Amino acid sequence: MGASIADTETDDDGDFSETHEINVTPFIDVILVLLIIFMVAAPLSTVDLPIDLPSSTATPQKKPDKPTYVSIKPDLAVAIGETPVKRVDLVRSLDAMADASKDRFIFLRADRGVPYGELMDVLEILRAGGYAKIKLVALEGVPDTSVPPSASENPKP
Repeated sequence: MGASIADTETDDDGDFSETHEINVTPFIDVILVLLIIFMVAAPLSTVDLPIDLPSSTATPQKKPDKPTYVSIKPDLAVAIGETPVKRVDLVRSLDAMADASKDRFIFLRADRGVPYGELMDVLEILRAGGYAKIKLVALEGVPDTSVPPSASENPKP
């Protein structure tokens, strides 16, 4: 409820007349507080293990709301999200999660320096545990437009 102090012809007794306008200031305050909360919470919802991912020029695909990340760190340690686990307990830990479905996608992140054999070992552990839907995670890269010259363009002397 607001009041107006403007002179009106019907306001002869000196009382304030009521105005019927919506006060949006509290609404804006609530929206700004929610914006700040989401700005602070958004970076916390990602995986923060320091892994040097390789880049890829593949088209990015839509991720589920709560993806399950399995990471292989440079020291070859394995983690689910940010929780380190032993390789022998990897499938057991995935089965113990709240959304323990074998049909969900597992996003596998591996550091650039991890040997290919170690990556294949983790993939084999996941496959043997019944997890067949595995996606490899990479950084988005820019497609390389330079084409190497063919042999016919460079004649030999």
